[in-house]
Amino acid sequence: MDALALEAKAAKSEPAPAATIPVKRPKSAKKVKKKVVFFEVEIQDAKTKEKLLLLDKVEPNATIAEIKSMFHKAHPQWYPARQSLRLDPKGKSLKDDEILQQLPVGTTATFYFRDLGAQISWVTVFLSEYVGPLLIYLMFYFRVPFIYAPKYDFTTSKYWVVHLACICHSFHYIKRLLETLFVHRFSHGTMPLRNIWQNCAYYWGFAAWMAYYINHPLYTPPFYGEQQVKTALIIFLFCQIGNFSIHVALRNLRPPGSKTRKIPYPTRNPFTWIFLVVSCPNYTYEVGAWLAFTVMTQCLPVALFTAVGFIQMTVWARGKHRSYLKEFREYPTIRSPILPFLL
Repeated sequence: MDALALEAKAAKSEPAPAATIPVKRPKSAKKVKKKVVFFEVEIQDAKTKEKLLLLDKVEPNATIAEIKSMFHKAHPQWYPARQSLRLDPKGKSLKDDEILQQLPVGTTATFYFRDLGAQISWVTVFLSEYVGPLLIYLMFYFRVPFIYAPKYDFTTSKYWVVHLACICHSFHYIKRLLETLFVHRFSHGTMPLRNIWQNCAYYWGFAAWMAYYINHPLYTPPFYGEQQVKTALIIFLFCQIGNFSIHVALRNLRPPGSKTRKIPYPTRNPFTWIFLVVSCPNYTYEVGAWLAFTVMTQCLPVALFTAVGFIQMTVWARGKHRSYLKEFREYPTIRSPILPFLL
């Protein structure tokens, strides 16, 4: 009985279980949208500092190309290809793919505008440069009137090297025309129209000068005869194939409609293996072809054309070589711009 009483007393003394109180969970915080900070872009004339346009709500990820399009809407006479936008009146032009917020400017940016003048597409430039020499050379080859003495009108040379030279010269420029239409992909869409006159004058003038002497009635064949001509022909054809192979390899590096730049490397085509030691082998093959044509014709104007072309292509090759080294850290330093281990 005592034990039962003690158990009953202990049961009464135990505290009642606490009531369960529901706990309200805090509602998840709403995602806070990041506030977009728009840029204010002012465009001034680089020469007069005159205010040309003020864009007050430009998205930070806008490209220079998009800003040019906005500027074009306000000033239709200056289409995008004609515009040069700079951070400094005397500085370099900004690239179309550069992004506004990545430029060294604040939310209020000032660009300086320069008019590049009327533009012409590079395809039209190349077609103009190459059609001229092709037609001009043929005029001298067929000896149309008013070039040589009347008795030589529409006559032909008795030397087979003259006919071979015409075939090689025509082949070279027909190849260039076809490459312009079907192979080349240009990183820059246009060139100032005012520059086309000097480009055409160079190609057309030298073509007339060479053709005049090679097709002249008093022209004499090379000193070493057929052996010299045949050797030069083999080198000429080798360099033409090599030049075409390089152009195709460079084309395959850039997808259609893009400005992607990659390091060119040799392919399975043996003519591209020169990439191991040269940055611009297309110029190397080009110079080789004209050297062969010089030996084939043994003509001084051709030699001068080759020398001038070599100097200009060396300047281009060095510039491109420097760009490769600056843009790609892993670029092979063993390569030379145009001549292996020399230049």
